[in-house]
Amino acid sequence: MKPPFALTFTAQAHDIDVMGHVNNAVWVQWMEAMATAHWEAVAPPEHQAKYAWVVTRHEIDYRGNIREGESVIGETFIPEGPSGARFVRRVDFRNAAGKILVSARTTWAMIEIASQRLMRVPPDVAAPFWSEAG
Repeated sequence: MKPPFALTFTAQAHDIDVMGHVNNAVWVQWMEAMATAHWEAVAPPEHQAKYAWVVTRHEIDYRGNIREGESVIGETFIPEGPSGARFVRRVDFRNAAGKILVSARTTWAMIEIASQRLMRVPPDVAAPFWSEAG
């Protein structure tokens, strides 16, 4: 397993729901932003030009929240190798004290852009994100 990729998110006024904290849909948007940024930071340009990812499933545990102006650190990593066209991604959002507020297990499927079809994740695409050697 490779080390987590991290980004910081700060709640803005438009992220806040009627309860006064970040809306659940915003957490999902932040998960997508994390996955996209991780792909763009790690995958070589030729892979980014050839492949795209689509979500097939989100499993999310909400354990806490933040209010406008507060920040979280999002960490994402790939805990296991791909299964066919799919990769499982973990995402954890921690507050300033390090407490996990939102934790997710998301499944993404790889699409070949030219054909718009699912395809098995090749080892060279998986390697920068996950490897048995670590």
